[in-house]
Amino acid sequence: MDAIINFFWSILQTLGLTNIKANVVFLGLDNAGKTTLLHVLKNNHLKQPVPTFHPTNEELIIEGITFQTWDLGGHETARKVWRDYFPVVDAIIYLVDASDHERIPEAHEELQKLLDNRDLSKIPFAILGNKVDKTNALSEDELLSKLYLHNSITGKGTVSLNNIRPLELFMCSVVNHEGYGEAFKWISQYLK
Repeated sequence: MDAIINFFWSILQTLGLTNIKANVVFLGLDNAGKTTLLHVLKNNHLKQPVPTFHPTNEELIIEGITFQTWDLGGHETARKVWRDYFPVVDAIIYLVDASDHERIPEAHEELQKLLDNRDLSKIPFAILGNKVDKTNALSEDELLSKLYLHNSITGKGTVSLNNIRPLELFMCSVVNHEGYGEAFKWISQYLK
């Protein structure tokens, strides 16, 4: 099935039909990996980031789609400005540190606030369970359970948009360049 999807994707790229622009925000608690992911996607290298105190904007072109991205920070003060970006957002990448067991309840609480927000009721969410390279990281099933998402995810295939918000969890390791590409490919199918 992946071969068929990749074949059609390459045809669309060849025909120039993938020139899509989308506004995407990177959200999640501080130290979840948002800034690191942005640096990896933009420059293809790791950099020890400093905490994000002000929103950072980057334009990324991935698979023929232009993503206007914002890393809004994750500390408590930064979370207060997240809602300012909701009116123009086309997709949300929500990062969770899967190895930080103590902060998973806080990550769930912030995610739930986002999912309950009416302005985001139709916006696709790709949740990245980051830092799976660490030995104490939760498994996908454990993270789904801790985030109370078992009955909310819509699947990694194409989802009908009949009043269902696309929502999926992808386990990844930003430092090892693994897992997040699948999330961007998945989310791109909902961008027009």
